Amino acid sequence: MNKLRVGILGGTGMVGQRFISLLDNHPWFEVVSVAASPRSAGKSYEEAVGDRWKMSSPIPESVKKLVVKNVNDVAQVSEDVDFVFSAVDMTKEEIKAIEEAYAKAETPVVSNNSAHRWTPDVPMVIPELNPEHLDVIEYQRKRLGTSRGFVTVKPNCSIQSYVPALHPLRKYGIKLVVATTYQAISGAGKTFADWPEMVDNVIPYIGGEEEKSEQEPLRIWGRIEDGQIVKADSPIITTQCIRVPVTDGHTAAIFINFENKPSKEEILKAWAEFSGLPQELKLPSAPKQFIKYFEEDNRPQAKLDRDYENGMGVCFGRLREDKVFDYKFVGLSHNTIRGAAGGALLTAELLKAQGYISAK
Repeated sequence: MNKLRVGILGGTGMVGQRFISLLDNHPWFEVVSVAASPRSAGKSYEEAVGDRWKMSSPIPESVKKLVVKNVNDVAQVSEDVDFVFSAVDMTKEEIKAIEEAYAKAETPVVSNNSAHRWTPDVPMVIPELNPEHLDVIEYQRKRLGTSRGFVTVKPNCSIQSYVPALHPLRKYGIKLVVATTYQAISGAGKTFADWPEMVDNVIPYIGGEEEKSEQEPLRIWGRIEDGQIVKADSPIITTQCIRVPVTDGHTAAIFINFENKPSKEEILKAWAEFSGLPQELKLPSAPKQFIKYFEEDNRPQAKLDRDYENGMGVCFGRLREDKVFDYKFVGLSHNTIRGAAGGALLTAELLKAQGYISAK
């Protein structure tokens, strides 16, 4: 099978590096182009990254010698690739503009960035939860005047640590969710080496994160009307987002109230049986079992469990009744795999499987 040719926009940053690691020896996709800021353009990828490579595995040999292109040279980057992943580090307005420019150059964009998450005809997808939102692409293409180009995005990394657990419980009428996320430093693109202030520390504020955590689940659960995604009206979600001294893995403490309170056994059954289109289609990056529940009181733990299903599964534990709410539980997701590059990669696999991405 001929692999689709992939470009990575913002390929020298932490999420770009994660894309390159995950795509090494991918059965469907091959990295043929890396684009970054003008200061990196013209250098080999190895030179451009220098001592800033943050992954545990080395730079793949197939990418080391690629000459980095200027991400602003849309025509030049587009001519060599079938689609691109976007992890650029720019202002929101600049990201919106450049991602649409690639789409208009007939190069589909699968974005890790937040800029287009509220563009009404851009699907924001967790592939197991709302694959039907990809239907809005046809309307977006009409707006952009493209035949194959479009933009699709993945949601905020922190919501993956609780929304997958809520999704199969919606049939019981979720009324209220209170969630506190304890977020790893890699979510800020950092390691302990370049953020020593985080050692032995907790920071009780992450800019913009609480608004995203409260609103983005409603868009995931929204519906398509007149070619746009209209967010759901409920449930009420309130969050706090805290930075903690953990390398990878976002943990969440969740409290929940229902219209029709299920039994604990019904909740555990709903989680155990839940799977989505990626599992049905056996997509290469799809976890076989998306949701794992731990019976042990001291699990899930970031250090032990963030790599469950190669970082693409999500873990929950400590489900119990509460004195104020119906139930409370704890969640965990790998923020730079499922929550970032891996989630975007799974979305790209779904787009290919459904015919939205193909060879030029």
